[in-house]
Amino acid sequence: MLVRLLYASRAIADVSQDELFKILNESKANNPGVGITGVLCSSGRIYMQVLEGGRAQVSALYNRIASDRRHQDVVILSYEEISERKFVGWSMGLVNLERINPSLLLKYSACATLDPYGVSGKASLAMFDELMATASIMGQASGSSPSAR
Repeated sequence: MLVRLLYASRAIADVSQDELFKILNESKANNPGVGITGVLCSSGRIYMQVLEGGRAQVSALYNRIASDRRHQDVVILSYEEISERKFVGWSMGLVNLERINPSLLLKYSACATLDPYGVSGKASLAMFDELMATASIMGQASGSSPSAR
């Protein structure tokens, strides 16, 4: 059974671009082996990530992330059983919202900043859909440039 989990978290400390790419590359290397796909969205210390895959695998990865001391305020925004993946092309894609037109964020929330705690999971998933449609996600199917978590 496939599931899609969307969660948000705040980093305890600032994460440099190099550190973020290291995490993404590790995820890109590890995720295909357990059948996980998805996209990570970051802005400052706020992260929002969609994970797709088997229920047990997604749950195990989410539990590892939720217990990671580098995260706080970890909250599930959406969890659903799915018949097919939306992010099948990404072992883990990356969206850096600081490079996105603020009007896209404003379309889905009250302000032009990433605030996953203040919008519905449905709105956040719609934003991910639009980011995918506008080719705003870096990284591609397993084996390409930076991607993961």
